[in-house]
Amino acid sequence: MSKVVIALDPPPKAEIEKWVRERVDYLDELASSFKVGLPLVLRTGVHRLRDLFSVSSKPLIADLKLADIGDIMAYVVEALADAGVSAVISHAFVGRRGALDVLVRKSEELGIKPVLVVSMSHPGSTEFIDKHLSEFVNMALELRVWGVVAPATRREVISRVRELAGSELRIFSPGVGAQGAEPGSAICCGADYEIVGRAVTNSPNPREALERIIYEQERRVRECRS
Repeated sequence: MSKVVIALDPPPKAEIEKWVRERVDYLDELASSFKVGLPLVLRTGVHRLRDLFSVSSKPLIADLKLADIGDIMAYVVEALADAGVSAVISHAFVGRRGALDVLVRKSEELGIKPVLVVSMSHPGSTEFIDKHLSEFVNMALELRVWGVVAPATRREVISRVRELAGSELRIFSPGVGAQGAEPGSAICCGADYEIVGRAVTNSPNPREALERIIYEQERRVRECRS
C-alpha cells in the first residue's frame, strides 16, 4: 500500500480545474490520499472540492493550517465536511482551551480527522514552534487527534516525535522531492506517510514520477529495516 500523500498545489497560471482533475485521474490508483492547501481552495472555492475529487477513491486532506479560536475553526470544519474532506490540518500552537478542544470535538462530530502541525520545514520553525515540540506532541496525544505533521527535511524531529508519540499518532512528513528529502527517508525515521508535491505534479508524466518515488521509497525502507 502506498505511503505517499500527493500535495496538489497548482502553479499560478494553471487552468486549475483541468490541472487538478488530470492529476487526480493519473494518480488516484497509486496515491494513499490527496492534500489540498489554501491556494487551491481560495481559487476554486470550498464548494468545488467535492466535484473536483468525485472520481477519487482516496481520502482528501485539507491543509489549511487553521490557527484561530475554536468557534471559527469549527465553522471552517463544517464547510469542509460539506465538501467531502476527510481530514483537516491545524496548527498546534493555538493551544487546547477554547481552540483545539473545540476543533477536535466538532471534527469528531462530523467524521473529520484532525491533524496538528508540530514542526515545519522552514528555518523559522526553530525560532518558536520547535521550542514547544514535546508540549505539542503531548497535547496531540491528550486530544487524541489522528496525526501530526513533522518535516521530512528534518529527520531528527521525526525521530523525536515518534519517540514521544509511540504508536498513537500518524506522522505526515512533507518535503520529499522539491524540498530535498529523499523518498523513504522520513519513514525510516518513524513517519507513516511522506507528502510529495511538485516532484510529481509538475512532472511531464506525473504517474511515472510517482511510480519512481514509490519504488525508491520502498527500496529505502527495506534497506533501513533489514
